[in-house]
Amino acid sequence: MSVLQQAAQARGASIDLAAATRAEKDAALLRMADRLVERADDIVAANAVDISTARNANLSESMIDRLALTPARVAAMADGLRQLAALSDPIGDVVRGSTLANGLELRQVRVPFGVVGIIYEGRPNVTADAAGICLKSGNAVLLRGSSSAASSNAAIVSVLRKAVADTGLPADCIQLLDSTTRDSVKELMRARGLVDVLIPRGGASLIKTVVEESTVPVIETGVGNCHVYVDEDADLEKALAIVMNSKTQRLSTCNTAESLLVHSSIADSFLPLVIEELTAAGVTVHGDPRVRNYSDDVVPATEADWGTEYLSADISAAVVDTLEDALDHIRRYGTGHTEAIVSESMTATRRFAARVDAAAVMVNASTRFTDGGEFGFGAEIGISTQKLHARGPMGLPELTSTKYIVTGSGHTRR
Repeated sequence: MSVLQQAAQARGASIDLAAATRAEKDAALLRMADRLVERADDIVAANAVDISTARNANLSESMIDRLALTPARVAAMADGLRQLAALSDPIGDVVRGSTLANGLELRQVRVPFGVVGIIYEGRPNVTADAAGICLKSGNAVLLRGSSSAASSNAAIVSVLRKAVADTGLPADCIQLLDSTTRDSVKELMRARGLVDVLIPRGGASLIKTVVEESTVPVIETGVGNCHVYVDEDADLEKALAIVMNSKTQRLSTCNTAESLLVHSSIADSFLPLVIEELTAAGVTVHGDPRVRNYSDDVVPATEADWGTEYLSADISAAVVDTLEDALDHIRRYGTGHTEAIVSESMTATRRFAARVDAAAVMVNASTRFTDGGEFGFGAEIGISTQKLHARGPMGLPELTSTKYIVTGSGHTRR
């Protein structure tokens, strides 16, 4: 079946799904969660095929970690769907409303987009997250995962479609596109009129290609070259914990810190400690000349290092003389995802938060908190780094549009 045929089926399914009640959608989500747990062994077995292929292709360990599924990770996927079921349904929410002077009642209400296309790399957990959040927000979804996760994605979607059908909703509201060739991506990007919005999740090259070549409207999810700035007024114990958590809690996510900036006035006290901790954790520090003075374990940073989203056990590090220098560095190399400051100075934290340009700003907290689940949104569709429509973790409201409903009693315009 071609992408256009699948998109047409999704369009038909979206009409029925848009009219579904919250109870019907929640029942489907809970059934999807239960079936994932029941079929966890099958899903993990399918994932093992992908892992074996990835190892034979010499993929990095960080990429394999993004790809890998375990019974615990499958259970977490199911929990994400249950959390979605517990959230309020945004469809029908009144964004604003009033009675006009002429007596007309005006309401702006949330409605589904219709058909959402998602192009993503690696991480098969995205398959369940995306399907769930689209279903809850009343949207049909076309999933185009990577070839590296083909077996995993096929197993997951098979389970989800059967669960949806069991509850009486149309199975075609969740569809998996062929990932064996790039043709399906091209077709999806050209399916304007059948697909309402396209969301790319992955590396910089994927996102750039979709943004530049798609005729379908795109919500851009950006890469995460996230910084932690340790200010002159930082509590060093807090700073050390935040840097280590931001970098090492999980290496392969977009909200992992990739760059460390340290104020020169505390460099002597802080850098030896943090370099030792990072090195002990297996992280390679790519430092400027001032950072390299503190340890022979630090390797020279190149210009490319400052703008790199490593997704690996690497971090760039520099010493800055002022808060403004830190902000200038972030403006030059940041990707607008998440930036963090560690400081006990309210003046410094307020200035940083006001002047840094990012979807999320962390004040005395790890960058790893930029996440739909951590924000209480349930499973997220991605982290938007653009400034139109949605920015930051995209939860249920961000997967909706609005329409105006105007009610009169025989009103005519003069």
